Amino acid sequence: MDINNIPKEKFRLANTSDRISDKKFATKPIGYFKDAMIRFSKNKSSVAATIIIFILLLYAIFVPIFSPYTVSDRDGYYKMALPKSTLFAWLGWDGCGEQKETQAGYDYYNGIGQEYGTSAVVKENSTSVDAATGQVYHNIYVDSYEKVGFVYADLHADAYEKLQRYQDETGIQVLYPIPTYYKTQFVAVSSTANLWYELENERPETSGASKYHDEQGNPIYVPSYLTNKNKERAGYTSTVRLPNDNGGEDGESWFVYAVKNQTGYHVRVLYKEYYRYLHGHYASFLFGTNQHGQDILVSLASGARLSFILAISVSVINFFIGIIYGAVSGYYGGAVDLIMERITDILSSIPFIVVATLFQMHLSEKVGPLVSLLFAFVLTGWIGIASRVRTQFYRFKNQEYILAARTLGAKDRRLIFRHILPNSLGTIITGTVLIIPGVIFSESMLSYLGIINLETTGMTSVGTLLAQGQSYLSKFPHIILFPSLFISLLEISFNLFGNGLRDAFNPSLRGADE
Repeated sequence: MDINNIPKEKFRLANTSDRISDKKFATKPIGYFKDAMIRFSKNKSSVAATIIIFILLLYAIFVPIFSPYTVSDRDGYYKMALPKSTLFAWLGWDGCGEQKETQAGYDYYNGIGQEYGTSAVVKENSTSVDAATGQVYHNIYVDSYEKVGFVYADLHADAYEKLQRYQDETGIQVLYPIPTYYKTQFVAVSSTANLWYELENERPETSGASKYHDEQGNPIYVPSYLTNKNKERAGYTSTVRLPNDNGGEDGESWFVYAVKNQTGYHVRVLYKEYYRYLHGHYASFLFGTNQHGQDILVSLASGARLSFILAISVSVINFFIGIIYGAVSGYYGGAVDLIMERITDILSSIPFIVVATLFQMHLSEKVGPLVSLLFAFVLTGWIGIASRVRTQFYRFKNQEYILAARTLGAKDRRLIFRHILPNSLGTIITGTVLIIPGVIFSESMLSYLGIINLETTGMTSVGTLLAQGQSYLSKFPHIILFPSLFISLLEISFNLFGNGLRDAFNPSLRGADE
């Protein structure tokens, strides 16, 4: 149909009353970063990884603050104590572990606690006999906290009196009689505080029984305490006695609770109650303890805090150095870019482990191992960011809006930081964030290999905990388990988090490896 021949009556005005104009947007505009966060929030794996990183960060910050323990707390009696949690005791997180012991070992652990009505042996799982030697072995479930039992302590006079007042006020017994070791002609004070029963028993032999067990095979515990009567044969002339219900009228058979020495008193204490007396709570370590008796929960949190501080510091410093260096190189190009690239080629060819080792050997004596390690990370760590920034500047500096801004008189500084750099931040931020797990992993590796040592009285690192736990992996795997889980969770989470940032800021690179 020829449009020139359409009759006039076929046409009508679309709007005769209202004025036609642009309408105001009903919704708020979405900026670059908000749009990126919307895309990031749709990536479930990255969101989950972000939550895990946040939890690990909170753990590193707050656990050392609220825990009753510190890194400097080292208890030799609770060395390598197993993880214990009242909440998860039903899952086996009860501070107990299986041990294979001979009859003598079983009697020893079973005897611990009999004096105050309990036992370090929670249960006996099974027994076995060595076919070659006929030796009986007991597979027992032992409480790693109860097996400490009794220990000797030397107290000053005022501390001894204070402990006695505590017993009187609370009704909790901490001081116990000192045991002796009986032999044929003399009595000696036992060097082992848990040896409270008589070993050289003079009871008559009966059929099916031994000196140490009755006819049913149960161990016989005969209290053998130091008394006023046998103290001289044990080599003591000065003792402090407390009356016992079984004491004789003349007091000669009263049990001895303290032996006076040059500094005060030598006493025997139930350690779990003595620990409570000193610290106000019973010992209970959620992640157990290491070979130094340090709480692994607090030590790992303190090491994680050190790792986070070091990694974030390195990341921020490298971020600014890399941006400035890469921006100048990429924006000006030519001879400037050529010279700056050759400098980065030289620095990047130096192996990091060599730099870290040399700095620890020569620089750490002046500035300390931590600052020395920081310098090692900063020396070459900015090169990757600078390379990304340089690439982005080559990509954007010849765009039309940059040429328009230059035509209008914009200076180089404004073009770099106002027009080009904001469009490059997506890739730069992604690379900067991924520096953090790299630094933490490198620090852990160097500590594990023994190249650096960040451990002091009040400080430790994740790599140090891993190195220390290696020797005890077969018998006490919990020492290395929790630091390993921390490193694994952190590295996996940061990897997923970095992928999410890349997809959010650079949708065109979704699924690609940068």
